[in-house]
Amino acid sequence: MFCPECGSTDKEMVEDICIDCFLKEFQMIEIPRKIEVQICSHCNSKLEEGKWSDEFIPEDEIIYRALERNIKIADEVENEIINLEIDQIKGTIAYCYVEVAGYVHGTEIEETHDCEVKLLKTVCPSCSKIQSGYYETVIQFRADSREIKAEEYAKADEIVERTLVKQSKKDKLAYCPQIAKLKEGYDYYIGSFKSGHKVAEALKEEFGGIIKESPRLISEDKSTGKGLYRVWISVRIPEFETDDFVMFEDKILQIHSITKNSIVGVDISTNKKHNIPMKNMEDIKLVKKAEDIETTTVISKSPSIIQILDPSDYSAVDLEMKDEFRDYNIGDEIKLIKINDYIYLLN
Repeated sequence: MFCPECGSTDKEMVEDICIDCFLKEFQMIEIPRKIEVQICSHCNSKLEEGKWSDEFIPEDEIIYRALERNIKIADEVENEIINLEIDQIKGTIAYCYVEVAGYVHGTEIEETHDCEVKLLKTVCPSCSKIQSGYYETVIQFRADSREIKAEEYAKADEIVERTLVKQSKKDKLAYCPQIAKLKEGYDYYIGSFKSGHKVAEALKEEFGGIIKESPRLISEDKSTGKGLYRVWISVRIPEFETDDFVMFEDKILQIHSITKNSIVGVDISTNKKHNIPMKNMEDIKLVKKAEDIETTTVISKSPSIIQILDPSDYSAVDLEMKDEFRDYNIGDEIKLIKINDYIYLLN
């Protein structure tokens, strides 16, 4: 056979022409002369196949990835090596070249292609939302039937900030555009529901309490017809605090600890410990605060009676001797709490 291009009869034939003529027109790769990439001018995420990446990507890496995604390698190429280079960047345009070496039908060849990558600066949906103060969740931090203390607010602020910093590694809307400081408590506005829920759980982990969610329809997505909601999450911490006295199921307990899921109290009559699920918080009634604890003096004791002075009028009061008070001596100070006109000694 002879090559219709050059007339050669002694060379390998490829697709009815000789290998030399085939390689003259053959290109190992195809790449557009000009490529456009949309990137966010605030966070450097880029738009790929209709979706914005969540990761921060340096501009050089965006350019290299754009080149890689647009290279098409011919089926005949084997053992190819591709080198991508940015020659220079002027403004938003990167002037690049792509070097490729490989084997085609046993022959080693090399190619160089010039390409321009234009970075189109825009704002991604997440950054647009952040700029506008967008939020999906409002955390309502409240206390049950009492004012929240300054130190509790400070701790809550710290928890919100710490949780959002942690969440921001995987959620761009993990931010708090506004804190409304109301008389009844703080409202934390959180960018995304996902991070808002994490904040609510973190507050409950620290303070205990009950979480309730209330979604509200804000508008409708015209493209999908689906409702767009914001969620108000109430984090209501207990009225009582550690060392306070409460009534639960006809027992008077001194609060020992408050955790995310339970309240631990000690019965001041029997010294028995009780674990109450947090879901029963509304059934627990505060009867005395820790600051209501008073101090008095032991004035007499016997195997069955311990006598103390009533700190309100200094009258002598006889109380049943219990094992935990046997080591007290006359003249020793002892703590007590008055509830419903009855005096309870505290160890």
